[in-house]
Amino acid sequence: MLNTFQQSPHAALPKANADEASRQEFAKSFKGFIQSGLLPGLGPVYQTRVSQSFEKQHGRAPVDRRDIRTGMVGDLYFQHYAAANRIAQELLWESVNGSVDRQLPELLGKAKELSASTPAKLQIPEDFVPPRYVTALDIHCMPGGYCSEVCAQDISVGALYDRGVYLYAMGYTGPDNDDMGRSVVNYLKRNRPDFKPRRILDMGCTVGHSTLPYKELFPEAEVWGIDVGAPVVRYAHARAAAMGQEVNFAQMSAEQTTFPDGHFDLVVSHILLHETSGKAMPKIFEEAHRVLAPGGLMIHADLPPFDLMDPFTQFILDNETWYNNEPFWGAMRDMDQIALAEKAGFDRADVRFDTAPMAVMEFAAAAEGYSQEASEHVAERDFTAGEFAPGGGWEVLIARKPEEKALAA
Repeated sequence: MLNTFQQSPHAALPKANADEASRQEFAKSFKGFIQSGLLPGLGPVYQTRVSQSFEKQHGRAPVDRRDIRTGMVGDLYFQHYAAANRIAQELLWESVNGSVDRQLPELLGKAKELSASTPAKLQIPEDFVPPRYVTALDIHCMPGGYCSEVCAQDISVGALYDRGVYLYAMGYTGPDNDDMGRSVVNYLKRNRPDFKPRRILDMGCTVGHSTLPYKELFPEAEVWGIDVGAPVVRYAHARAAAMGQEVNFAQMSAEQTTFPDGHFDLVVSHILLHETSGKAMPKIFEEAHRVLAPGGLMIHADLPPFDLMDPFTQFILDNETWYNNEPFWGAMRDMDQIALAEKAGFDRADVRFDTAPMAVMEFAAAAEGYSQEASEHVAERDFTAGEFAPGGGWEVLIARKPEEKALAA
């Protein structure tokens, strides 16, 4: 399988011993086998026996992803694929969890030391209550989710997420797991060369993978990352210090922040929206509009809406909803996000979807760790379930807060 990158080490990251590294490599390779060995077989299975069986049973051909699922769930090949995919996901987290548990006292001490070494702010309110859509289940099967704490000043699920996401993405998100943030940053450089935000907010930042590229591009800007999970925010603060970046982090909900009106010039999120809920998404759009300064930009990077892809691709993507503890994954892609942005206060004419090419494709030849061969492989690959950026780019929803409306408000 393609091993595009190795994860860059840093002082906050858990270090795997030989046995742990072997298990983690197996988990990553197993996931790669499912995507390159099992997933391609789903198309022929559907196009032959499943679609024909469905038509025979229902008197019509399947018309949407729900029809396709109805036919596929009874097929032995699909059952085998879905079961293997779920097992691989659970195995992936477990292969990292043992490494985190073994080193937890050391990791706690290192995180505390790193956080103390930076002037960047870290805010963890004592009375903060995370939303139920985050605490009610282990999102994407990650044990403990984003909020579980097993000891005082815990960072364990942050460390688990940092290493686990690298394995989940199989290296596609780069040595620092930051391809999504770096891709949006590159998009801004290319399309808004004169845009110089003074303050930047990253909503739902988890461990700050996508937050740090904004500080790199705009070193003079005040950058904040917020998340509802205290352990991931603590880890993000220590990780940023370990990587030499002065970025502020806070435990805060994107639905209702404590920042004043018009405080930020740029509000971003990266794969946040599908991990919220139907009630939370409109509030997040409204809050982004509130904290944006006149002329400021809101950019949400996620996967495309379902109406931009064919029914079979929708079905493949929607497997995350059914088998990966991502309950809002599919519903979010059926929502009219442009209408939500308009309702939040943005002018419809200033809201649109666009594609931010993956950073690996733009910087293959220039950046250390990015090879041209790896870039071409990413660019030419077909869509496969579990990948973040099918087709080589991230879907971004962009909205600009009007000057006149914001001033009038």
